[in-house]
Amino acid sequence: MNFEVFVLGCGGMMPLPYRHLTSVLLRREGDLFLFDGGEGTQVSLRRLNLRWKKINAIFISHTHADHVTGLPGILMLSSQVERDEPLYIFGPPRIEEYIKTSRKVLDMYINYELIVKEILEPGLVFSGPDFDVFAFPLDHTKTCLGYSFVEHPRPGIFNPEKALEKKVPRGPLWSKLQSGESVESSDGQTVHPSEVLGAKRKGRKFSYVTDTKYIPSISGEVAGSDLLICEGMFEKALTETAEEKKHMTAYQAGIIARDAGVKKMGLIHYSPRYTDYELKVLLSEAKEVFPETVLTRDRMVFPIEYED
Repeated sequence: MNFEVFVLGCGGMMPLPYRHLTSVLLRREGDLFLFDGGEGTQVSLRRLNLRWKKINAIFISHTHADHVTGLPGILMLSSQVERDEPLYIFGPPRIEEYIKTSRKVLDMYINYELIVKEILEPGLVFSGPDFDVFAFPLDHTKTCLGYSFVEHPRPGIFNPEKALEKKVPRGPLWSKLQSGESVESSDGQTVHPSEVLGAKRKGRKFSYVTDTKYIPSISGEVAGSDLLICEGMFEKALTETAEEKKHMTAYQAGIIARDAGVKKMGLIHYSPRYTDYELKVLLSEAKEVFPETVLTRDRMVFPIEYED
């Protein structure tokens, strides 16, 4: 099952000619999940040939303009395609007010079910048949949330020899065992999946963190992520500025990634004070503590594979 993360925009505060505002999209098979929707989101969706019709849910970190100004366009655009499924939007308090006001002022035509849910308590906010999305608190100048998309554990590896020993013939019954169903053997005995499958295997985990000062609790929330997309807005020399504005330095992002034991971290939400060439300072400082760090760029793609 494909699992890919697309960086639609990596900039913070204001869009630049070569840097759209923060937005990240997760594609898992045919389903799309959008995290924030800064200005320029539609442009990157178009250039990457991603089908916004397939966006199942949108997760907003907070209601500062550089994270939501792309939303009205996405909502209107979704009315231009045949959409049968509802579109969910999750976010902190006032996200519903923002959506309602935008619809009213823009006289927005919506021909599909739009479900907006404000997150009042951290924890599980959205689920599918084999995944969960969790929200957790960040510390910014207004209520802000981080998110983790977590796949359920997969069944263990099927052992054909054990299945034959249990007198389960090759064919459809093997598929049922692999999908977690008990079956009846050729001699009338019940065979349970646990008798022919190895230990369950870890699913994949993606975490998204932006617009927060450094708080140690973030590491626990994103622990074990295959990919962490995390803000690294300033260099170490501007630590006081970061603290004052409740943002993180790239070095602090590296500490989170290291303490969380993630596999890879992509820095995002750069201050516009840095040119693309100057971003190497942020990368260097993050790699001091977490070597598996990369600088995200608009339209960069991160495929995430299973461990086994």
